[in-house]
Amino acid sequence: MAAFDPILADIRFGCGLSPRIAPPGEAKALLAQLDAPDKVAKQFPVEDFDTFLTRLQARLDFRAIRSKEKGSPAAENAIKQLKRLNKQARTAQMLWLRQQLARRVVTPAPFRERLTTFWADHFTATGKTGLLRFGSSPYVESALRPHLGGRFEDLLIAAVTHPLMVHYLDQTRSIGPSSPAAQAKKAKSGGLNENLAREVLELHTLGADGPYTQDDVRELAELLTGLTMTERQGQQFRKALAEPGRETVLGVAYGDGKGARLRDVHAVLRDLARHPATARHLARKLAVHFVSDTPDPALVTAVERAFLDSGTDLRAGYAALIGHPATWAAASPNVKPPLDFIGSALRALAVDPARLVKLDEKQGRQLVHYPMALMGHVWEDPDGPDGLPEADSAWISPQGLSARLQWAVAVPQQLMADLPDPRAFVEVALGPRVPPAVAFAARAAETRADGVGLVLASPAFQRM
Repeated sequence: MAAFDPILADIRFGCGLSPRIAPPGEAKALLAQLDAPDKVAKQFPVEDFDTFLTRLQARLDFRAIRSKEKGSPAAENAIKQLKRLNKQARTAQMLWLRQQLARRVVTPAPFRERLTTFWADHFTATGKTGLLRFGSSPYVESALRPHLGGRFEDLLIAAVTHPLMVHYLDQTRSIGPSSPAAQAKKAKSGGLNENLAREVLELHTLGADGPYTQDDVRELAELLTGLTMTERQGQQFRKALAEPGRETVLGVAYGDGKGARLRDVHAVLRDLARHPATARHLARKLAVHFVSDTPDPALVTAVERAFLDSGTDLRAGYAALIGHPATWAAASPNVKPPLDFIGSALRALAVDPARLVKLDEKQGRQLVHYPMALMGHVWEDPDGPDGLPEADSAWISPQGLSARLQWAVAVPQQLMADLPDPRAFVEVALGPRVPPAVAFAARAAETRADGVGLVLASPAFQRM
């Protein structure tokens, strides 16, 4: 029976091995990382969504001036300010990427960073227009990161009702067909939009093979009418948009017959979070992400049972995942997605996080953003609400592997004044079980840059 492995724990559940920070000695220490103060969030801050909302409010104000005073000096100044706001938000988005990588370099609680990325992908949301296109990191920081070690139902409510999610899945366009607004013909866009309801059931809770029907999708969509957002106020619940009547989802009726309220939205989300199909969906997704594309069924069952028995306690699910022997005996470990690859490389090299953060926007794009895109991950620009692929085949394409090798050889020397000796670095990066071929490559490399690059590009480092 395989047991907890500190080295593997730092690689599989953390941000990779570090020459300065020891791996967790036992499973309890790994879970305890979620109890520690979130110091790196303060050290390398990402803007919260309330602050980001002030950017949206300023944009609305300048657009109003541009419209009302067309042709005037005030309007010309407003146009300049709108361009400035857009540039500032774009620059900030690239800074937040580097801040998140800096957190991975120095954090004593790397499990928190990995969980943040996992749940950000599970609850994928991004802006479609204007400054909202740059709001994903503030959304994750405000809606998801505070709930990583709590109950899934609280995390679900925070994510699904967040203004960015409401915007991303077109909930702002959803109007109850028999709502007061529709009856009065005051609605700007007509009809019920099922996007948010469908993704809540298919992606966020029950899973694509869950026990729901099209009727459940429609009834949930009707229950969600009224939930909306504005760029000036953020989250709103407008009773005039809500479909009157009680709505039935998975056999349970919600509302008082006069139309849903926000408390009814919270109630259906809590019930969906507690459903056995949700526990099964989350258990498998966690096992696939952290352990293997083909996890042991017994492992999935153990995590599923932990969620059900604990009333959606995420920590209980994590404990079951970490405590199961199959986690440490997986024969086919996962390939690191691009963000995890770059983050673990920077951590192994102990790159100065201040130097990383101080890069200007152009440098940041050249050294991080563009290479990640070549590896297959366009930062905060998802193809759809299902997020990034989990299958290893998505990350080991010829272009992706070539981009990883190029990054491994070229970028570390641009971020560090002195690269480590590859002969020592190979043990820092891979731990005590260094494959003989990688050790030989590190010894035989003609330059430090080549040696470090070969270690980082090796199959042993690419997997976790």
